[in-house]
Amino acid sequence: MNSTMNKLKGPGVYIPPPLLYVLTFIAAVRIQKIIPINNALFNLTALKGTGVFFLMTALYFLVRSLRQFFLTKNTLVLIKPATSLQITGIYKISRNPMYTGLAILYFGITCLLGNWWNLILFPLLFIIVQEYIIKREEKYLELEFGEEYKDYKKNVRRWL
Repeated sequence: MNSTMNKLKGPGVYIPPPLLYVLTFIAAVRIQKIIPINNALFNLTALKGTGVFFLMTALYFLVRSLRQFFLTKNTLVLIKPATSLQITGIYKISRNPMYTGLAILYFGITCLLGNWWNLILFPLLFIIVQEYIIKREEKYLELEFGEEYKDYKKNVRRWL
């Protein structure tokens, strides 16, 4: 892929990342109906409280990162080119606060609804997000923003 093509198409991720999280969650719920695993642990009040904590944390990451994208008029659509490199605000904590927020949201809902299959399938989701989405984005951002992105990448972790 040459840089001209990247500028026209962005990272080339054709599946919206939130959809991957939702599909994985739904698959886990369906698998639970076919191959049930006792979910009594998820009835504990402490786990429900943990779920609420995760939801609040996820909202922090998601609202802050989405707000920053909207303020800078950058695109969330991964088949379009980026208009700017996000390196301030929540992006000083994580290079991928949206995906981090979605992962935390996934765990929060899992704690509240109680399904072991959500936890069992999460590593697969993580690998897909890492390999299919994030690595393509990183390659694109490096071509698009060069040294500025490389410097940013050296100083900020991919997830947390």
